[in-house]
Amino acid sequence: MTATIDLRVSRKSVQQETVEKLRGAILSGVFTPGIRLVEADLCNSLGVSRPLLREALRSLQAERLIDIVPNRGPQVPRLSWREAEEIYEVRELLEGEAAARCATMIAKEDLGDLAANLEAFRRASRSSETASEQISTTSSFFAIILRNCGNKIIEETLTGLQARVNFLRARSMSLPGRAKQSYAEMSAICAAITARDARQARKAAQEHVINARNAAKQAFEAARD
Repeated sequence: MTATIDLRVSRKSVQQETVEKLRGAILSGVFTPGIRLVEADLCNSLGVSRPLLREALRSLQAERLIDIVPNRGPQVPRLSWREAEEIYEVRELLEGEAAARCATMIAKEDLGDLAANLEAFRRASRSSETASEQISTTSSFFAIILRNCGNKIIEETLTGLQARVNFLRARSMSLPGRAKQSYAEMSAICAAITARDARQARKAAQEHVINARNAAKQAFEAARD
């Protein structure tokens, strides 16, 4: 008997792919802050209907990657440096705590996943991979730490900031040499967690955020010149 499989693409999967395409375009800088997103143009570029596009735009609005402006429609919001700085302040506090907790709580099998994601980031940063791949692998690395920190509030708070954190990562990763430096910093975090050294894990995670903040600030300043 020949096996059969349903290959039909559901509306939900098309919508999710639309969200992912638009999110990737925003994070990679194809759609820059302040630009207005014209629905008719997006429908033509993506090959989707206007109702489906609007559903995708609402998802991105919930992530705060776009604003829906009355009488203007969707546009990519401008993130001020002060707003960015506040995000880095929260990250320094909570990611340091999450890494420290993770060092004492993470299961052995999750340590393997952490190392695998670190290696995936290394490959992305040393090849011709796009910035979105570097951001994706970085996010996956820190998602494992959050999932194993034993504090759902920390995990939910930082997950809620994820889209804006990734936007800032795209800015900082645009600087020459930043990806290589990030790999070294993430390696230090991974090593401390693997060694079950909570104090060093906290220190390494906070140093990573501080360095990312400094890189993002350079990128912000360069964009104003």
